[in-house]
Amino acid sequence: MGERKLKIADVARDTGVNRGTITRLYQETASRIDLEVSDALCTYFGCTIGELFEFSKD
Repeated sequence: MGERKLKIADVARDTGVNRGTITRLYQETASRIDLEVSDALCTYFGCTIGELFEFSKD
């Protein structure tokens, strides 16, 4: 979102994903994500799940 200069509200409106969920994902504070949300975001951004998320050990 930062690279494309998109607003959280716009992504929420366009994808139907809750604004709070997108905020937590953007701020990297989300502890889980539903498959439907990841699918909606991948479709919206035209990317794969691997491009949307990265794994990091705590």
